[in-house]
Amino acid sequence: MESARISSLNEYSADQIQVLEGLEPVRKRPGMYIGSTDIYGLHHLVTEIVNNSVDEALVGVCNNIKIFFHKNGSVSVTDNGRGIPTDMKKGYGLSALELAFTKLHAGGKFGGGGYKVSGGLHGVGASVVNALSEWVTVVVKRNDKYEFIEFQKGGSKTAIPLTKFDPSKVKALKTSNENLQEVLAKWEAESGTIVTFMPDSSIFSNINFKYDTLRDQYKEYAYLTANVKFEIFDDRNAEESTYYFEGGIQSFLKTLNRHKGLINQKMFYKSQQIDDVLVEIALQYNDTYSENLLSFVNSVKTGEGGTHVTGFRSALTKSVNDYIKKQNLIKEGGDYPTGEDLREGLTAIVSVKLPSDNLQYEGQTKNKLGNSEIKPIVEQAMKEGFDSYLEENPREAGSIIDKNILAFKARIAARAARETVIRKSALEGGGVLPGKLADCRERDPANAEIYIVEGDSAGGSAKQGRDRETQAILPLFGKPLNTERARLDKIIDNDRVKNLIIALGAGIGEQFNLAKLRYHKIIIMSDADVDGSHINTLYLTLFYRHLPVILKNGFIYVAVPPLYKITMGKEKKYLLDDTALLAFQKHAGGTKHVVQRFKGLGEMNAEELWETTMNPETRTLKQVTVEDAAKADEIFTTLMGDEVAPRRRFIQTHAKQANLDV
Repeated sequence: MESARISSLNEYSADQIQVLEGLEPVRKRPGMYIGSTDIYGLHHLVTEIVNNSVDEALVGVCNNIKIFFHKNGSVSVTDNGRGIPTDMKKGYGLSALELAFTKLHAGGKFGGGGYKVSGGLHGVGASVVNALSEWVTVVVKRNDKYEFIEFQKGGSKTAIPLTKFDPSKVKALKTSNENLQEVLAKWEAESGTIVTFMPDSSIFSNINFKYDTLRDQYKEYAYLTANVKFEIFDDRNAEESTYYFEGGIQSFLKTLNRHKGLINQKMFYKSQQIDDVLVEIALQYNDTYSENLLSFVNSVKTGEGGTHVTGFRSALTKSVNDYIKKQNLIKEGGDYPTGEDLREGLTAIVSVKLPSDNLQYEGQTKNKLGNSEIKPIVEQAMKEGFDSYLEENPREAGSIIDKNILAFKARIAARAARETVIRKSALEGGGVLPGKLADCRERDPANAEIYIVEGDSAGGSAKQGRDRETQAILPLFGKPLNTERARLDKIIDNDRVKNLIIALGAGIGEQFNLAKLRYHKIIIMSDADVDGSHINTLYLTLFYRHLPVILKNGFIYVAVPPLYKITMGKEKKYLLDDTALLAFQKHAGGTKHVVQRFKGLGEMNAEELWETTMNPETRTLKQVTVEDAAKADEIFTTLMGDEVAPRRRFIQTHAKQANLDV
């Protein structure tokens, strides 16, 4: 690595920093550049800086990246790469470093030769972080010399100009970065960059970074950039994590499938360079009924897929059906499995690396790859590789094909069940809704909400207390089916699930149509006890496994009913949990009051249920999101799958975090 670093360092200069336009629009419309100004946008700031360090790793000149979350709310990212060039850029009167942090579309990724492969595309990472921060400091070490600069007020003002400094005399800089000395002490780099930034609280609704979320994201990065060490430090909670993987995506796939029964014991793995594109694919089938496919471009996750995923899926379908035809496993003239059938129980990772100057994403947040030429390249690599795998591993091939054909038959059975059982229902536009559904008058889904209520008693109170204009009520008695362990044909045949699907109106499986969804707020309302939590989990499993688009769009909520009612004369107050009760009693002191503990929703009358759980002005709802699909998949498998040992370990590990109804 050292020889590559020295050679590349000498070639990487200001001449390779390309400038396209200014920075002014960022603070006015931050959502255009980082997606949003909520916690996701906040996290995106860290990712933009980390991606710059990962880009150094992708060209082979960096093998250690550190991320620090400081007590004062700032974040530092360090690497041992080449260090951002600090020489002057001709024609601009500024150093390359200043241009990278103050000019939109200034960077080494636009064909100047600084990077052949990079996760960044638009070159706005550093400048956007600067624009949306109260202050940013940058330390660069090149050729044993340190240089420092500090920006303030969104990059409109340079507090400390580019200056050489002695790291042992940091205090003389009088910088806003109070953590610089600590980070320098842990840097241990012969060359590289340190970026520290303080998010602007006037722009972001929340500036409290979630350590667990970002830790898991950078663990993924470690899998995708084999032999690069990622170290994460959270000074706020004294937590540390280190990730280093030599096996790359093969190690990643083993982790994803570790609690699942494997169909093909031998993993399929393919790595092939075609022209300037490196394709890596790993896949393995398991005994579940859902797909877990992760895709990446230059180590950046593409949550919405793109042309590389399209190429992979097309090749998988062709390979399997060619093998079936060759082995005469389906009678002539019979139907073959479709792509949907081949996804059942599939865990796969598709990673491509391509020259950054030809990279086309759909949007700055890099969720979907747009390069049309990547589809045939991935398709070629996958088809050739999987054809050989099936031929050379007949036992594994047989297990996979058996799984695929069984899924194919189950899909046909599910279609038949839909046609015979609910042909005239709302799923088909017939207007027949479940008998227990009390619908609302509102027909605009954006303004309509449905409560899925546990039990007929609570359902009756909810129907009486609701706002009939916008709130629909669907009482469903008892615990729903555990859909983690069931195929779609069995799910559709379950009365409770069937009534829910009919009420929602959007269908399920291959027939699902989001445009037909009748409510954009789907609220699960169950008792505030262990059984209620179990019911919530069962419904969330259904949505996560079989209606993921609804979950992804943020339409799923969990109602939070109170545990206690406090009566003080004619005045009443509701408290969510034991913590709130203790706080109230401590504050109320000797005030005479009566405490009533609700054992379930059925104990509340219509007025109480409206006041506590259904009134939009006073209720508490938790919106359900999936920040990390891989982690969520593992947790659902652990909690709802057949394997007992992983579930026991999970419960033992997280027992102290549980909110139990004792």
